Amino acid sequence: MKSISILTLAAATVLSFASCSSDNKKADEATAADAAHSGAHTYTCPMHPEVVSDKPGDCPKCGMHLEHTDGAVSNGKTYSMAFSTTPAQLTAGQAATLSFQPQEQNNTAAPVPLAVVHEKKIHLIIVSKDLSEFYHEHPEFKASGRYDVPFTFKSGGDYVLYQDYQPEGAGHQLGRQDVSVAGPKKAAVKFSADQLQWSKNGYQATLSFSKPAQVGQSLALAVTLSRNGQPVTDLENYLGALGHMVVISEDTKQYLHVHPQDQADKGPKIGFQTMFEQAGRYRVFLQFNHGGQIHTADFTVNVAPATV
Repeated sequence: MKSISILTLAAATVLSFASCSSDNKKADEATAADAAHSGAHTYTCPMHPEVVSDKPGDCPKCGMHLEHTDGAVSNGKTYSMAFSTTPAQLTAGQAATLSFQPQEQNNTAAPVPLAVVHEKKIHLIIVSKDLSEFYHEHPEFKASGRYDVPFTFKSGGDYVLYQDYQPEGAGHQLGRQDVSVAGPKKAAVKFSADQLQWSKNGYQATLSFSKPAQVGQSLALAVTLSRNGQPVTDLENYLGALGHMVVISEDTKQYLHVHPQDQADKGPKIGFQTMFEQAGRYRVFLQFNHGGQIHTADFTVNVAPATV
């Protein structure tokens, strides 16, 4: 899922003279660039800028490749996501338009161009408050400057909306809104014990961890897929990756968009890496593409506190 804009690198100042030829200027620039990179390098996660390393690797939280930044920072601006709906009152079973507009705080009139990340500018995740429903949508840019997506809620009740997006020249942002939908409500689903097996329409999926799920540990996890008892070995990419995983805590306050590790094959196993920062119950949603159809598997994981 990787078409991510690279943070601008800090460069050493290159002195040039009017009498220098263009070839000499290029040589001077190359020499200066080498000097700027003669020391230790810095690699940072584009989604979690607090994750910094002195060598290449993957983010322990979301699995994305660390990017070579050498200490460069984003533009320092703060962003928020303005949200509105048409109609203003959302009602179960009635078509609506969800509208989003990224804004620069203290300068809301300024345009905020977005980078393409995993083939889209905004990844909208919609979940019911009990985390029994999951939807992944992609609002499209309109002439109004907003990003719109049509959506119909199936049931009345409370929902949470998350927006994954990245302004150009800035770091990853996460928008969040709580919405209330009018209309008949369905009974809330209560998840308790670990649920590491999923099956639907002939597909089966098993979620496994390299070690017990515990706060503060870097965990390798994998989902193994089969169909009608046979391993699925011909997965297709969805948004540039073999699978997309979203992890949300029971209280909906913790959110992780986890990315698969690089692999040469097309299944039956998709590997991921993540880290939990808080103990508690989490819902895990995996999307994969097989036979041109997008499927969503869901799991429940209970994360233990860190060992003292």
